[in-house]
Amino acid sequence: MKKSILCMATVAVLFAFLPNQLFGTVANTPLSTIVADSTKLAETSTMNLLMARLDEINAMDKSNMDRAEKRALRKEVRSIQREAKKVGGGVYISGGALLLILLLILILA
Repeated sequence: MKKSILCMATVAVLFAFLPNQLFGTVANTPLSTIVADSTKLAETSTMNLLMARLDEINAMDKSNMDRAEKRALRKEVRSIQREAKKVGGGVYISGGALLLILLLILILA
């Protein structure tokens, strides 16, 4: 009994958040989507530049460099890696959300 009520409540919540594509309407693309696309393009070009610089540094012959030059390269590599983390972003799921998703999968399966 409790399981069926929980399943019905879950189905009701899922139907409350239906995507617009199911209704078959064609919406105009908002400006925010266009801005997001251009931002994404800028981020990928930035990532390409950062990765190219890292490749250049890795291809360098460091055997004839003195200690200060090597240290400067290490600092540059670290700063490039930090910048790549900022630009790369990613999807983060909190522990509670992950637990909720797993519980829903176990209950509904």
